[in-house]
Amino acid sequence: MTRRTPTGAAVLQPAITKSITDAVLVELAEHGYARLSMEAVAKRAGVGKSALYRRWPSKQDMAIAVVSELSVGLAPAPDTGSLRGDVRGILASMLEWLSHPLFFRILPDLVAEMARNPELAAAIEAMIGIPRRARGAEILQRAVARGELSPGLDLEIALDVLAGPLYWRLSVRRGRLEPGYLDSLTEVLLRALGAATDNGAHPQP
Repeated sequence: MTRRTPTGAAVLQPAITKSITDAVLVELAEHGYARLSMEAVAKRAGVGKSALYRRWPSKQDMAIAVVSELSVGLAPAPDTGSLRGDVRGILASMLEWLSHPLFFRILPDLVAEMARNPELAAAIEAMIGIPRRARGAEILQRAVARGELSPGLDLEIALDVLAGPLYWRLSVRRGRLEPGYLDSLTEVLLRALGAATDNGAHPQP
């Protein structure tokens, strides 16, 4: 017996999803997470609220899904064949992420909201933090396998070292990046990670 497709189970239209996604980002940037509402997003996207609820069951699910798609999408795991090239690639992708015309306004608000909302914090960690760090860990593990980093490297600390300086410069200090900043930062990070020197030596764990 052929089962009928339930009413309302039509394939979601990508164009409408894109309109909603864009609206979520703008609403988050302009009003913050606390004032985000399904009604406002639907109005900005030019759709009914039902279009939102067919995609996400709640405001939190909607916001995290949209932000994670952007955040994880801008976190590639470059494989240039060298730690120096990979770190430089990580920094370039982080710069694109942190300087996104909307996200650079959204991130500080979300960080503040996470301090007040443990459920939101846990969801963001699961959807954004863990996937982004997993990609960074791949890069570091490849460097260990190539002999560029010590086998005793503490991955968690190393990932913090990679992400911290650029986030601090752009999101906390709101500083500008001088020409060559990413190249200089790459060299500093390589030394901080204890990367192998040109003769292949690296510090003992």
